[in-house]
Amino acid sequence: MRNGIIFILNESDRRRLDVPVSDRNTPRKHVWRARIMLISADDVGTHAVVAETGTAKINVWRWQARFMAEGVEGLLRDKTRPPGQPPVAADRASAVVAMTLKPPSHEAIHWTTRAMAKVAGLAVSTVQKIWKAHGLAPHRRRQFNLSNDPAFAEKLNDVVGLYVSPPAHALVLSLDEKSKIQTLDRTQPGLPLKKGLGATLTHDYKRNGTITLFAALDVLTGAVFGRNMQRHRHQEFIRFLNAFERDIPAGRLIHVVLDNYAAHKHDKVRAWLDRHPRWTFHFSPTSSSWLNAVEGFFAILTRRRLQNGVFRSVVDLQAAINRFIGEHNQTPKPFIWRADPDAIITARNRGFQELESIQ
Repeated sequence: MRNGIIFILNESDRRRLDVPVSDRNTPRKHVWRARIMLISADDVGTHAVVAETGTAKINVWRWQARFMAEGVEGLLRDKTRPPGQPPVAADRASAVVAMTLKPPSHEAIHWTTRAMAKVAGLAVSTVQKIWKAHGLAPHRRRQFNLSNDPAFAEKLNDVVGLYVSPPAHALVLSLDEKSKIQTLDRTQPGLPLKKGLGATLTHDYKRNGTITLFAALDVLTGAVFGRNMQRHRHQEFIRFLNAFERDIPAGRLIHVVLDNYAAHKHDKVRAWLDRHPRWTFHFSPTSSSWLNAVEGFFAILTRRRLQNGVFRSVVDLQAAINRFIGEHNQTPKPFIWRADPDAIITARNRGFQELESIQ
């Protein structure tokens, strides 16, 4: 043992040091530190301790001195070391944040880490850390569309009321059109999915025409009634309503949620409603297609069947859509509204207030 290092290992300390040595989950550095002290307590020389633990002589002396000064606790913790590079001053970090919140000084739509690092005189990694600490991501954009409908609250509560508490013995439908569905065929056949190789698809295509899907979602059951048509005028819309009128038993009231598309408010459509008094239209607020439940079905249809699909003719596309609707109706799920209308109205008003403050 080196001159000047004197310690006595009592029974309590010995028991505490035996624990990390016998525990297989203990970090390796704690194990050999404890072993150094247990072997040194047997009054053996430094060379014997080095041979038993497989560590350097200077390490043995360091941990013997640490135990003499701090006891067992000193062996189980590491001393803090100053960073290799001093942290960025708070004022410099604040300056980076302030510049990030403003448009860049060069011709660009947003700051990049390299551009900011060059202007601020910092490393790219430092800029990344500052942005992460302050939740800044200049390259990202969140799209929004605030409805400016003066009757937004009334229409929202009307539609949500139908979803949450539909009238007894009435049919509640969410109706809309998915227009201009393209019949896309690829110029070359793609390779199928293989192990270690994803499926391929040519970027160029041949368009063989378009169709419009009229669809109505039964809110209570989740079933979808759809019909493919060439166009989406008020004439096709009335034909779609007539098909529904024939299939629904007489005497049952029908409430329809739909958007403000011009074909839905055409004079002939209004005349059709006058001839069919059991039908009631509930228009969603302008720029609020997210309120229409059938839009969720359209998203699923696009993602699972239409996107990246190959259709050699309009007939093939219509058949694929009809098969998808048929499979969906085998196991439909009721539409359940969960959002709080008051929270939606509050968020909309707050969005207008923020826009006014910017302007």
